[in-house]
Amino acid sequence: MGLAVRKEERYTYQDYITWPDEERWEIIDGEVYDMSPAPRVKHQNIASNFHIKLKTATKNTCYTGIAPTDVVFDEYNIVQPDVFVVCDKNKITEANIQGAPDLIIEVISPTTGLKDKREKKALYERFGVSEYILVYPEGEYIERFHLDQGNYNKGEIFNWDEEVELYSVRLKVRLAEIFEKEKEN
Repeated sequence: MGLAVRKEERYTYQDYITWPDEERWEIIDGEVYDMSPAPRVKHQNIASNFHIKLKTATKNTCYTGIAPTDVVFDEYNIVQPDVFVVCDKNKITEANIQGAPDLIIEVISPTTGLKDKREKKALYERFGVSEYILVYPEGEYIERFHLDQGNYNKGEIFNWDEEVELYSVRLKVRLAEIFEKEKEN
């Protein structure tokens, strides 16, 4: 299985909107990343479980999105997070999200893991995403970062059998439900 491909040319949102709809790309600092192949089933189940939980909890106050929805930070930074929440209605347009979501969740896959942990984390921190969660499907744990005076904290780890409070949306989530596991008594 290949890694996300990066091309060495500076691309913009205007380039992005001309590309075929059936192809999935992201642009980070003007560099292009290929999003194929499609995510695995476990990846999609975890993303879907987070999406349902967040959509249900924030339906009257925020918009909860799931990939492939474009989040446009600026002309050189366009991504499609696995799951995200936007509480500022002014950022929501018919075509995409304009600006930083309050919460972004990325489910790590073999093809995008390094980019999610390095380039996307730096991007989200720089643009002020309040809370960033990395989900590790194979290890069945998450890593959470939240902004503190403009920078992400060192990160906190939560195992599948723990509960995590999502500060950005004031919601406690049992990770066993996300990973579809039950504790043994």
